Amino acid sequence: MNPHLYKLPYDVVKDFAPIAHVATTPGVLVIHPSVPAKTVKELIALARKRPGELAYGTAGLGSFTHISAELFAVMTGTRMTHVPYKGSGPVTADLVGGHIQLSFSSAVPAMPQIQAGRLRALATTGAKRLAVLPNLPTIAEAGVAGYESSTWTAMAAPARTPQAVIERLNREVNAVLQMPDVQERSAAMGSVITGGTPEWFHEYLKSELVKYGKLVKQAGIKSE
Repeated sequence: MNPHLYKLPYDVVKDFAPIAHVATTPGVLVIHPSVPAKTVKELIALARKRPGELAYGTAGLGSFTHISAELFAVMTGTRMTHVPYKGSGPVTADLVGGHIQLSFSSAVPAMPQIQAGRLRALATTGAKRLAVLPNLPTIAEAGVAGYESSTWTAMAAPARTPQAVIERLNREVNAVLQMPDVQERSAAMGSVITGGTPEWFHEYLKSELVKYGKLVKQAGIKSE
């Protein structure tokens, strides 16, 4: 997101040598129990019926929570009110308190509130269902075809790093990602291990830049 919102002293494609994509971490669309919607389709219908009335909290401009909500609004033709906070903690507190109606939260921090019934989970934002919430559909499965929004982690080196070094690091990173304890810890944190080649990560990075560049323009997102 940052290249589309701010003037950066580096180019995220040209100034880094990709090593490996590590993992993706989807979020969860959660609403306050007072919101009369039990499914994603019902939430969309409600948002269309009451444009601008539903408020969603985010961890700030350009954050995962913000971008996930904007992508949802663009793809569903809905209009909701953005309420930015300084971090995800205050978002959860105000959502549980009913001061805002929904949020696209990280899965693991939201779990205690979901399990206690203080928040209602409608869907996960990722391409696949989460191991920690196996019965929760993805937003795409719930009716918004093509929707996917996840934070992701990867490793890169400075540009012009020798190719032999990149290949060695890639092999070692992929070996670590296949370790059972790493896989288990990742799943418990709501993340999905990816791995793969430097070339695949490079193409994925470029596709993400295009995807979110379009979203910034469509949603009219501007830096503060």
